[in-house]
Amino acid sequence: MAKIRSVSRLLHIMILHKLVAHHLKHKDDAYFYLLQAQDAIRWLEQSGVALGKGTRVLDLGCGHGVFGSELVKKGCQVTFADEENYLLPELAGAPFRQINIDKEDVSKLGSYDLVICSNVLEHLAKPVDFINAVKNILTPSGVLYLSWTNWLSIWGGHEFSPFHYLGRNRGHLIYDKVVGGKRKHTPYVNLFPTYIGEILGIIRRNPNLRVVKIAPRYYTEFSFLMHIPVVREFLAWNCALLIGKK
Repeated sequence: MAKIRSVSRLLHIMILHKLVAHHLKHKDDAYFYLLQAQDAIRWLEQSGVALGKGTRVLDLGCGHGVFGSELVKKGCQVTFADEENYLLPELAGAPFRQINIDKEDVSKLGSYDLVICSNVLEHLAKPVDFINAVKNILTPSGVLYLSWTNWLSIWGGHEFSPFHYLGRNRGHLIYDKVVGGKRKHTPYVNLFPTYIGEILGIIRRNPNLRVVKIAPRYYTEFSFLMHIPVVREFLAWNCALLIGKK
């Protein structure tokens, strides 16, 4: 009976099945990102990240601002930043900074106690430059929440998954011939193959940064998977990292 309760509790906490079910019916609408944000905030709080009045937050690559708006509800002082202002109507008037992460120096945005960079890294042509610049936007005790879809994840090719397993240069083309339809992403144009081991190596070689915590985003209870090279590349639907200063 205890085992049944444990499994039931785990399924209640995990949101992957909820995200998949919602995406099949409604695609990635605002509620889809709300589920993601609420679950990520739960993990941040469990990880000891202080969220409340006085916490300065940067929602970097904010899109519609769903993640940041949930942190506003927690009392955080949130600044939104992206290449264009796509903020939801209810966020009209919220602090917004325009920036192209690939081309501009993020340090111009100031420093924050918490920087959120969710579902952005795989769309950067220069992820190494961004990670190495993280130290400039964190306060001494600040952390970066970095979450992205790694290439060998089942969703690594986004809408043309699982054809991405057929190769970075031809998988999407085979998808076009077999499935057809409108495709948003093209490898090396607006979707760049990234690997968990590679990103961890970049962080660990940086004398100013450290990995605070790592987990598969949508089932953080299985964080042990992230310590198994190769296996983690396939079994982590999305990688969640907490990065701090040394």
